[in-house]
Amino acid sequence: MKRAPADIIREYGPFPGAANVHGVTFDGQHVWFGAGDTMEAFDPETGKPVRRIDVAAHAGTAFDGRHLFQIAESRIQKIDPKTGQVIATIPAPGGGGDSGLTWAEGTLWVGQYRERKIYQIDPETGATLRTIESNRFVTGVTWVDGELWHGTWEGEQSDLRRIDPQTGEVLERLDMPPDTIVSGLESDGGDRFFCGGGNSGKVRVVRRPKRAG
Repeated sequence: MKRAPADIIREYGPFPGAANVHGVTFDGQHVWFGAGDTMEAFDPETGKPVRRIDVAAHAGTAFDGRHLFQIAESRIQKIDPKTGQVIATIPAPGGGGDSGLTWAEGTLWVGQYRERKIYQIDPETGATLRTIESNRFVTGVTWVDGELWHGTWEGEQSDLRRIDPQTGEVLERLDMPPDTIVSGLESDGGDRFFCGGGNSGKVRVVRRPKRAG
């Protein structure tokens, strides 16, 4: 396993009226995060808030190219970002113990915090398609270039882990500084990870390691 300190290249926040950052996602233009009673969006170039949607947002956040998905207690809400309306809901696989959320391969991937698992689920029905075991409490989840990464948070220590999606084996680990936790995680599709900072109210950018070749 490769191991290195996380290279934090930028911090955003805290944001007005948003004490916590839960799930995080990126719609190609703005970064969205779940803040408890609202979903918030900001411009990653300037760091300025640009949108707020009044909807319960307790854990993971995702974007499928058209719609936002947001975990609220034991359900996953599908939201039209243009109107802010919840247009569908499905049960969350952990029944309230869910953490991270991301979209990949036409499906949703849901982290289970204390169960140390990641579920691939059907976005229409919530049916579980696949289960991946981890060896740490799972927070945010993201896919980028065929790599599965997740955040961890145990005690006041967090890291980002690239795991084998078949076996759950940890392939790479980026250690966050002490007392710098990761609540949500999303890739920008390139060399940046957006990491939710829990009750710090911040979103941090961690540089994704370059691959040889």
